[in-house]
Amino acid sequence: MKELFKPGSLHTDLATLLLRLIVGGLFIRYGWMKIVNYDQILPMFGDIIGIGSRLSFNLVIFAEFFCAILVVLGLVTRLAIIPIFITMTVVFFIAHANDPFDAKAIAFVYWLLCFVIFILGSGKYSLDKYIFRQPD
Repeated sequence: MKELFKPGSLHTDLATLLLRLIVGGLFIRYGWMKIVNYDQILPMFGDIIGIGSRLSFNLVIFAEFFCAILVVLGLVTRLAIIPIFITMTVVFFIAHANDPFDAKAIAFVYWLLCFVIFILGSGKYSLDKYIFRQPD
């Protein structure tokens, strides 16, 4: 019971794993839905950053599906979270810039969580730990 009142972390590596699994898992789902419904979503996907709607959409799929898989696995986690962070930056600050905060709050939360994952890294329970042989 005393552990609950201590200011320190109960288990940072476990919390990092759970954060990676939750955020990465949700993005995998979003990316998968875009892959499965590619032909239906592409015509509605705007070219909001000026690189073409197809390329923009493909980059979103890359970030949300493929990079999210790397985040879940804890493989090059800091590099893998960057495209997701950029995607959420575009969603929050550009695509939904004029929307009320409540309409874009989830993008803001994901944006912040990406930043937290970048700071934490992959943690002890990750492929990075085994590949790069980091001591405990």
